[in-house]
Amino acid sequence: MFSFFKPESGVQAAKGKVVALMNQKGGVGKTTMAFNLAHAFAHQGKKVLCIDMDPQANFTSLFGTVATDLHIYHLLINSIKELKALHTGTLLSDVLIHTEEHIDLIPAGQELSGFELTIAGINAPRQLILKKFIEKNDLRSQYDVIVIDGPPTLGLLVVNILCATDGVLYPFVPDRFSEQGLKNIQQVVADIADMEITSVPKNLGYIPNLFDTRRKQANDDLEQIKITLGEGIVHEPFTNKVQFGKSLAQRKSVFHYKTVEYKDLQRQFVTMTETVDKELHS
Repeated sequence: MFSFFKPESGVQAAKGKVVALMNQKGGVGKTTMAFNLAHAFAHQGKKVLCIDMDPQANFTSLFGTVATDLHIYHLLINSIKELKALHTGTLLSDVLIHTEEHIDLIPAGQELSGFELTIAGINAPRQLILKKFIEKNDLRSQYDVIVIDGPPTLGLLVVNILCATDGVLYPFVPDRFSEQGLKNIQQVVADIADMEITSVPKNLGYIPNLFDTRRKQANDDLEQIKITLGEGIVHEPFTNKVQFGKSLAQRKSVFHYKTVEYKDLQRQFVTMTETVDKELHS
C-alpha cells in the first residue's frame, strides 16, 4: 500500500530519510519519542535534523532552546513566492540551531498556529510547502535522518508533514481515545493517496507508550488494539518508567545517562532505529 517518493528520471535518489511521529491524540508521548529517537540515531553516528512543526514548541524546549523570534514558520512563508509581501530576511542559517554533536534543530513558535490561515489564499499546492522547503534547501543530502514532531491536530500542518515524510511512527497509549487518534491520522494518509499529489509515507510502526505491565486490562487492551490496527509493526511497549520523567525534567535524552537503569530504555530506542532504518531502505 505504501511507497516512497520516486526520484525524477536521471536524478540520483536523495541520501537522507524523513521520519515523522504523529497522532491526533495529545498526551501520548509523541514529542518524548521524537526526542529520544533523534538521539538514538545520533548515538549511532548519524547526522540528524529535528524539525518542530508543533506551535506548542515542546520539541524545541526539550533541546533547552527558549522561544525564538525566528523559526520554521518564517522559513516556510519565505519559501512561498505568492506571499512575498510577508517575506522577511530570515535565512535557514538564522534559524538553524546546533544543539549538540550530530543533532541540529529547526525550532517552532506560536506563529505556526496561524499557518493555515496565512496560506489559505495561495494558488500553489498548499499541501507541499514543507516538502518543497526540504527539497529547495537540499536538506536530505546534508542529513542522514530528518525527524519531525507534528502537532496533535488534523489540519494543513499535518498534511504538509505527511506529504514531506518517507515514513511515520505512531506513538499511542493503549486506550480507545488514542486508538481513534491513530485512525484519524491514517484517514488523512488515505486522503493524500486519493489526491495523488505525492507518494504517501510508509507505516513504520506503532509505539505503545505509558504501558502499565501490572494491569491485566492494559495487556488485553493492547492485544485488542493490535487486532484493530491490522498490518504494521508494533514496537516493544514503553512502560511508564521514572527514568523518562527524570530525563525529561532535565531536558536530557535517555542516552545522556550512563547508569544501569537507563540501559533498557537505550536498548529499546536503538532497536527501534534499526527497525526504522531497515524499513526505510527496504
